[in-house]
Amino acid sequence: MTSPGTTGSSEIIPWPEALRTFAHIGLNSFGGPAGQIAVMHRVLVEEKKWLSESRFLHALNYCMLLPGPEAMQLVTYVGWLGHRTLGGLVAGALFVLPGFVSILALSILYAELQDTSFVQGLFFGIKPAVLVLVIEAVLRIGKKALKNGTMVAIALAAFVAIFFFEAPFPLIVLAAGAIGLAGGRLRPERFVVIRGKEAGDEGAEAVLDGALARGELEHTRPDGARTVRTLALWLVLWIGPIALLWAMLGRENVFVQQAVFFSKAAVVTFGGAYSVLSYIAQRAVEVYGWLRPGEMLDGLGMCESTPGPLIQVVQFVGFLGAHREPGALSPLGAAFLASLLVTWVTYVPCFLWIFVGAPYIEVLRKKPALSAALSTITAAVVGVVLNLGIWFALHTLFADPGERHLGRLRVYVPDLGTANLAGLAIALVAAALLLRFHVGMLKSLGICALLGMVLFWSGLG
Repeated sequence: MTSPGTTGSSEIIPWPEALRTFAHIGLNSFGGPAGQIAVMHRVLVEEKKWLSESRFLHALNYCMLLPGPEAMQLVTYVGWLGHRTLGGLVAGALFVLPGFVSILALSILYAELQDTSFVQGLFFGIKPAVLVLVIEAVLRIGKKALKNGTMVAIALAAFVAIFFFEAPFPLIVLAAGAIGLAGGRLRPERFVVIRGKEAGDEGAEAVLDGALARGELEHTRPDGARTVRTLALWLVLWIGPIALLWAMLGRENVFVQQAVFFSKAAVVTFGGAYSVLSYIAQRAVEVYGWLRPGEMLDGLGMCESTPGPLIQVVQFVGFLGAHREPGALSPLGAAFLASLLVTWVTYVPCFLWIFVGAPYIEVLRKKPALSAALSTITAAVVGVVLNLGIWFALHTLFADPGERHLGRLRVYVPDLGTANLAGLAIALVAAALLLRFHVGMLKSLGICALLGMVLFWSGLG
């Protein structure tokens, strides 16, 4: 950031206005990526006129190529564009902070009062509604990605690999990306199905576009030495705390396990948070024992009904895991530290991708091979999210989902006698509200939560 009195990005958009704007976006970031990006577009393009339509889409296309929450990365990019690294940090932090505080408060309530009928009834209604949100995500991503038989085949292959053979999610992402890179060269018409949007600038010149055209934003120009310094700094900020914890506490400590696990998750979160939730849920439940099966849906319901990125559900997972394995700390003290830790390792990589890569986005946009890789990864994500929906449904609608293993093949044969008919009824109500009548997400969740409490208190749940 330049000092007062000099020509630079700090004078283009005054800091007080920038702070108010990014705080407003953060507090209104409901509705998942689509809703969050819509809020940003309205504020930054239509109202403030900081960015033109084409510049906004240009930045969004780059963020879509990255692992992590694209909405958070987009607002970080805009902050960086106007006020350098400090601007990006402030914009990204203000986007995450409301959700962090909300999830922390709800996690404390959940952990301390989970046995009360109020909390149990609340989440009894939210869980089935979240199932429908996952189904909606399958339909939404599928409509964008499954444009031909090749993409459908990739989605089915990803589903079979993760659902029946328990293939690791990172491996599926890497394999899909590799297939996309190769397919984009051999048959681009089959593999490049997600293309960057183009739009002309409408109306007067936007503030930051004008500054870019006049050459006033020097920090946006690629610089090899600066890139190396930035990369080294953010790698230290990301990996350093993990290495320190490992040296002090050992690899089996819950904080070390969470730091390493959620760092891996941050690197493979392509296609939005739903794409990695299955990976997180199954590992957190089946490998580490941080959660019980139904609790992941509770955390997802929290994040669906609070501002901020949906991937903030990792905070809930980390909170409960440390609350149950606090070591020498108090349960709440350990859980609070875990919330900070998993949030840190989830979002530091996002800042790294933006601060290192943003100056090169013009070059990246012109590479059709990257569009092919993104298209193929997104198709694979459809299969992964479908797996997530079925896995959640089995664990929500049946007390005994009937998991069986036949060699390397995993199958589910649920015990119909353990069916949760009240939960199924709430899921059908949620499907009607969200898919048929297109009622807003928060209103639908509220209706289902109230219905869940009524059924639970009446003894039907």
